[in-house]
Amino acid sequence: MLDLSHNNLTGSFPNWLLENNTILLESLLWRNNSLKGQLLPLKPNIRIRTLDASHNQLDGELQESLGHMIPNIMILNLSKNSFQGILPSSIAEMSFLWLLDLSNNNFSGEVPKQLLATTDLRFLRVSNNKFHGEIFSSDFNLTNFDCLYLDNNQFTGTLSNVILRNPELEVLDVSNNYMSGEIPSFIGNMTYLMELMLGSNSFNGKLPPEISRLQWLEFLDVSQNAFSGTLPSLENLGGLKHLHLGRNIFTGLIPKDFLNSSSELLALDMRDNRLFGNVPNSISRLSKLRILLLRGNFLSGFIPNHLCHLTKISLMDLSNNSFSGPIPKCFGFIQFGEIKKDHNFFRPSISFRYGWSSRDIYAGHIEKYWEYFAVILEETGEVEFVTKNRLDSYRGEILNIMSGLDLSCNNLTGEIPNELGMLNSIHALNLSHNQLKGPIPKSFSNLSQIESLDLSYNKLSGEIPPELVELNFLAVFSVAHNNLSGRVPDMKAQFGTFDERNYEDNPFLCGPLLKRKCNTSIELSYSPPESSRESQAKWYDIDHVVFFASFITSYIMILLGFATILYINPYWRQRWLYFIEECIYSCYYFVLDTRSKLLAYFYN
Repeated sequence: MLDLSHNNLTGSFPNWLLENNTILLESLLWRNNSLKGQLLPLKPNIRIRTLDASHNQLDGELQESLGHMIPNIMILNLSKNSFQGILPSSIAEMSFLWLLDLSNNNFSGEVPKQLLATTDLRFLRVSNNKFHGEIFSSDFNLTNFDCLYLDNNQFTGTLSNVILRNPELEVLDVSNNYMSGEIPSFIGNMTYLMELMLGSNSFNGKLPPEISRLQWLEFLDVSQNAFSGTLPSLENLGGLKHLHLGRNIFTGLIPKDFLNSSSELLALDMRDNRLFGNVPNSISRLSKLRILLLRGNFLSGFIPNHLCHLTKISLMDLSNNSFSGPIPKCFGFIQFGEIKKDHNFFRPSISFRYGWSSRDIYAGHIEKYWEYFAVILEETGEVEFVTKNRLDSYRGEILNIMSGLDLSCNNLTGEIPNELGMLNSIHALNLSHNQLKGPIPKSFSNLSQIESLDLSYNKLSGEIPPELVELNFLAVFSVAHNNLSGRVPDMKAQFGTFDERNYEDNPFLCGPLLKRKCNTSIELSYSPPESSRESQAKWYDIDHVVFFASFITSYIMILLGFATILYINPYWRQRWLYFIEECIYSCYYFVLDTRSKLLAYFYN
């Protein structure tokens, strides 16, 4: 074995090593260097069994005779380079090949039919290329597959029954392609499936209930398709860890027995569908849940207190629904990021077995008992969350430290609970576009890790707590479109980066930033002494008696003034009468003409 991985080697790829049969070299590992050039061995090498040239800068096309140059290769990893062109059909003649990774290149064309008919290939990854064509055609005859990664290409077609020839398939990823059709019910017969990723295609129809028979399933992603109908019960999927159903057309209520036994679930994404009703109590039984995304549905009612049982939540998005009532005070007792650093929830792990040897794929590596080979599995599962006024995507280990709560665009009322100030590990808090009233809690100064705080478009009143200037990581802050008063916080630390747009449409706020002087008369006119009974009224409250009296008086005065002018000036009086007469005649002839046209229309 020759392992020169993870160095800064430059220059051309040493094809001469592949051409030398005199060296007893079976494994050649050049992973993660800066080698350039093409892979063009000129002589066959029957000894080489493992070749890893991934994560370099190799380019050009693979020679048509590659399969004849290294005929006994078992593991071939050429991922993360700049190879292009079509795949040579001679690859199918590598009779011992069981692992092939060509991902993250610029390959195009169709996958050779000969390769799809081999029987020994166990692991195929062609992700992130430009392959096209119908992959699951009648030529598909891979009967011993364990892992099949076809994501991020241009494949078409449906999930035909030829895939049933792989009863032991553990991973199927066809996400980000142009595939269509319905998910067939026979998917429930693939009982060894651990990861099923169908996201970002054009699949439609209902989600078959037979999916609940996949008892080993850990990752299910059907997001960004056109699935419709109601959600099936997935209560039998006790080992499910990631469930992504977002951006479809699912309707109806969330079933009460939806995920009763899925105690291992870490991420639940049902955003941007057409679900309605309340959040069922069964959600609170997901004791390990870290991510809950329900944004963009028609869910209603009060935000249930049982969501506070999800004490390990780090990201919760309930925005763009129709929730009403107050914000539960118990939200202040949820962790929202308070997690031990050694708890790595989003580090992918699957077991891969080949013959008598066992390997663990984790964090992008394969470790084998009889030799080392680095490969291929990147973190799966992408989560979108709005923070800092933009929709960002998070995946992998960053999800272990990201935290946020988004309750925006609902009908929430009442005051902001002081208990939310206890979320000292949260990074993003969005309560905008609701009907919240009362003051901004001073306890928000305890949000020491907050980076984005949006309280805009509410009915908040009182002063902005000056203690907020102590939030050293605050990058986005908005209290615009409220009823706040008093002086804006001093322009120091992070608040020195904000401008008047962060405070707009608060007419009683003042300070140098807003070019509005603060004086006692303005402050007293807005905030009279609390001992006065008038202090209980809002500044925008209206005395209806005074309003109607003044309106009627004004109306009468206008009429009297108009009559007086016509009485004094005969010419204007005559012109006014002519105008009234002209209006009467116009209306008369308009009605008469319209009537005659309608009668003629009906007679004809």
